[in-house]
Amino acid sequence: MSLSAVIVDDEQLARDELAFLLKDVGDVEVVAQGKNGVEAVNLIREHNPDLVFLDVQMPGLDGFGVLQKLIDRKVPLPRIVFATAFDQYAVQAFEVNAVDYLLKPFDKKR
Repeated sequence: MSLSAVIVDDEQLARDELAFLLKDVGDVEVVAQGKNGVEAVNLIREHNPDLVFLDVQMPGLDGFGVLQKLIDRKVPLPRIVFATAFDQYAVQAFEVNAVDYLLKPFDKKR
């Protein structure tokens, strides 16, 4: 049984690269992609994914804001993997129970 995943990043290239790399992971199916925090909240509510790859810095609502909106709306939280170009958010990410923290640019080895 595969895990359903949602990718949310304001950079199309980053979404495409991550989706491409996940194709090689046989147990992960990308069910939706979004480009900002508002879309993230809606996609997570709609698809109820097992896993969300979430950018930290996005216009309007950042990745941490997405989690807060989900908590406020009592939406069950999926497993979160933050995917960002900035390493300074790693501690904060794990404080909100992220299961992983990926740094851009993505590398198949990571």
